[in-house]
Amino acid sequence: MITFGINGFGRIGRTSFRVWWHHHRDRIGLKAINTSGSMELEDWAHLLRHDTNYGLFDAQITVERQQSRHDVSDDNPVLGTLQVGERRVLVTAQRQPAKIPWSEYGVQTVIESTGVFTTLDKAGQHLAGGAQRVVISAPAKGDGIQTGVIGVNDLKDGQVQSNASCTTNCVAPVTRVMVETFGVEKAVMTTIHAYTDDQNTQDNSHHKDLRRARAAAENIIPTTTGAAKATTKIIPELTDKFDGMAVRVPVPVGSLSDMVFVTSRPTSVDEVNQVFRQAADQDRWRGILAVTDQPLVSSDIVGRSESSIVDLELTKVIGGNLVKVVSWYDNEWGYCHRLVEQVQ
Repeated sequence: MITFGINGFGRIGRTSFRVWWHHHRDRIGLKAINTSGSMELEDWAHLLRHDTNYGLFDAQITVERQQSRHDVSDDNPVLGTLQVGERRVLVTAQRQPAKIPWSEYGVQTVIESTGVFTTLDKAGQHLAGGAQRVVISAPAKGDGIQTGVIGVNDLKDGQVQSNASCTTNCVAPVTRVMVETFGVEKAVMTTIHAYTDDQNTQDNSHHKDLRRARAAAENIIPTTTGAAKATTKIIPELTDKFDGMAVRVPVPVGSLSDMVFVTSRPTSVDEVNQVFRQAADQDRWRGILAVTDQPLVSSDIVGRSESSIVDLELTKVIGGNLVKVVSWYDNEWGYCHRLVEQVQ
């Protein structure tokens, strides 16, 4: 059985745990979770058990504490174990990836979900502890890391890889279908995105963005996204032809990508929609790309596992070659499905 560990037990780490438990625990084994050490083991278990977006965890979670977070050391970073059903998962607290003894814990692949270790040098530190492979749950920074989006391109050999972002996982399948079917001269996208932990609940300082410094649940907040440029890494024919931005909105989960393409040949709304209907039925895109003709809103797609759900009612074509495609995605649950699948 393939085994993995999780470094970082925030939104992505805990959601990945839930996805693994519900859908993958009979095929791959979760051996260890490394936390920041900012809370005790019982507190991490509480956040795993109780989730605002996805509700109560549906299996019993038992905590077996070994030591307090205040007593951990490089020689012994173990907080204890989580017992979930018949599965036992070790939980540690070590802030330096190179000092996490992954091989000792039986871990082959590490999901790097802190959002901090996104370069080859930083994420590669997990290899020093015996991990054979690292999958970063964010866009990679710098060179030397291959980015993979399931259905769009395959991750080849490489010990440190990136699963891109939730938005890239939504945008890239749609873009690949458009490029292969119609040709794309240029494109622009906007993600209407749920707020995230990188925003403030009240107006306060922010490390790099004065818009994100404002209260997340009270404002529509324009900001940046690297999703379009990340898409060009896996669809290189769009290099320097695709860009975009984000608008953060006051919902905790559930997002939407608005993509506009200038196509190489003329088309129509009916043809575009038929192309996406057919794509959704192909093995290549099954479980990745879906379509809907229902009048959905963001809460309707919370808990959906697909990366991208094209809303056919919102397709627009102007002048034959200016095409708008709108696609929903659960920016946590859907993304974490792809992340855990990359482990396999």
